[in-house]
Order: sequence, then structure tokens, then C-alpha cells
Amino acid sequence: MRYDLSQRLVVGIASSALFDLTESDAVFREQGEQAYRAYQEEHREDTLHKGVAFPFIRRLLSLNDLAGHPGDPLVEVIILSRNDPDTGLRVMRSVEAHDLPITRAIFRPVRSSHRFMPALNMSLFLSANAQDVREAVAAGLPAGHVLASACADDPEDPELRIAFDFDGVLADDSSERVFQADGIDGFRAHEVLNAATPHDPGPLRDFLAGINRIQRREEHEHRDRPHYRPRVRVSLVTARSAPAHERAVRSLEGWGLRVDDAFFLGGIDKSAVIATLRPHIFFDDQVGHLGGTASSAPSVHVPFGVANAGA
Repeated sequence: MRYDLSQRLVVGIASSALFDLTESDAVFREQGEQAYRAYQEEHREDTLHKGVAFPFIRRLLSLNDLAGHPGDPLVEVIILSRNDPDTGLRVMRSVEAHDLPITRAIFRPVRSSHRFMPALNMSLFLSANAQDVREAVAAGLPAGHVLASACADDPEDPELRIAFDFDGVLADDSSERVFQADGIDGFRAHEVLNAATPHDPGPLRDFLAGINRIQRREEHEHRDRPHYRPRVRVSLVTARSAPAHERAVRSLEGWGLRVDDAFFLGGIDKSAVIATLRPHIFFDDQVGHLGGTASSAPSVHVPFGVANAGA
């Protein structure tokens, strides 16, 4: 029977984001592809350690306990790997050892698999390979580069906290272009003038829509079982401030989407807020903002728009 992905939240993840591949990547860089394959074969039974995006993926998949039937999950995670199928066995065995319900994967040696994202209804692709992510975003696909982070996860924490920047992430970069051309005063005047006009969607708008669908399922669960405590919480963390905040709020309303919290920081360093908020993943289009956040939260660079032109 055909397995339909159209009504599910589908996330693609590279093995480099899900697991810590530091040692094997060093073998590839220093000794070449054949030595890398031999290394993976030799260590096939050695479970890979958790990577930066592992806590986010584990929590996302745990939301499938809200599904009406185990065979009809709300969330599907698919491995997109540059490994060949033989060396990819270690990845899939590590998935099993960590008890992650991931059964689908694409293994394409050396080649990126991002062009298959539309066919798989993916609203997000995460990788630690910056070039793969840039190619995906250049092709108009929703992708993020997972930055190295030493932040520790609390496995007893049942929540899933997701934080987004706004411009260049949830929304397009049109206002960022105004800011770069006309400065802060021109930007504010433009946003006040267009406050009632929703932005065009940015790369992760559809991913937020998928998260909101799960939040609505949690609300139904809470109504049916009052003791159920919703686990997903979404925050907007943006450099916008009043009066430019209004267009961001009204854009979300116009798209039929929502966030639980909004931080309009007006240029205040985001790192202290992120350290207190402790999201399990934070998306921003500017690397300069993420340098300070990566130490306290898994941080993802979305290389979209004018802020990343020429980078």
C-alpha cells in the first residue's frame, strides 16, 4: 500500500547533523575515500555518538505518540546521506541503537540529495555540510546548516522548544533589503507603511505550519485528556522592535500561523535570551547572531537572502 507523505511533517537530516562524525570525517579528509570506507566497515558495529541535532530530532519523533495509529505518524524523518549504501549501514545501525523510529533513508555517495526534497514533501533539511545547505537554499529549498555546539541536553526534559528569527527565515528578505539600502529609519518607515501587508513567505514558513499542526493536535489531546501537558513551544526571537514588530505579528496572522512567545529585541544581543530560553533548535539567517547562541543551544544558519549574498 502506498505510503502518503502529503499530510505529515517531513524532515530530512544528514547523518552529519544527527550524529557526531568528527572521527570518520577526519579519516576522509586526511586519508581519502577508500580509507574512509574501510574505517566505516571496521567500525560498523560501533554506535555513533549523538550529534548536535539529535535532541531536536528525538523530541520531534516522540510527538508521534499523538498519532491515532502507529502506522500513521504525524512526523517522518528521513536520512539524506552522502555515504554509499554499504558505509551507510553504520548510520542505520546507530539509528536503531539509539531507538530512533527512522526507517527511511537515501544514500548517494558524494552527491547531495536535496533535489529529492519536493518529492518527499520535506519542509526542512538539516546538515552539518555548509555547501550542501547553500546549494539547497539556492534551489529554493528549506535548509539549514547545523553549527557545532557543545551544549548539553537534558534527556528528562519533555518539552520541544523551537526558536525562529523572522526576516530571512520565516519571512522573505524584502525588508532586510530595505534596511541595507535605507538604514534603520528607512526600514522602520517602510514597515509602518506596510504593516497591514503580510510578507511573502521565507524558507521555513511551511516548517512552522507543520509544527503548528502538531500543536493543534496537542490542544485536542489536552481537551480530551486534561492531564496532558502540551510539549511543543515556539518562540520568535528577532532584532525587530516597535513599530516594526506589528508587521511581523500581522504576517503570521495573515499566514494563519502562530508563535507562543515573541522577543522583539531591537538589536540587543540574542545570545543571553537564547541561553535563558534554552531552545532545542534556533534558526537565524545571520551567522553573526549565531556565534553567541551556539554555546547554549543547537543553532542553525539559514543562508537565505541578501544577508548571505556573496558569503
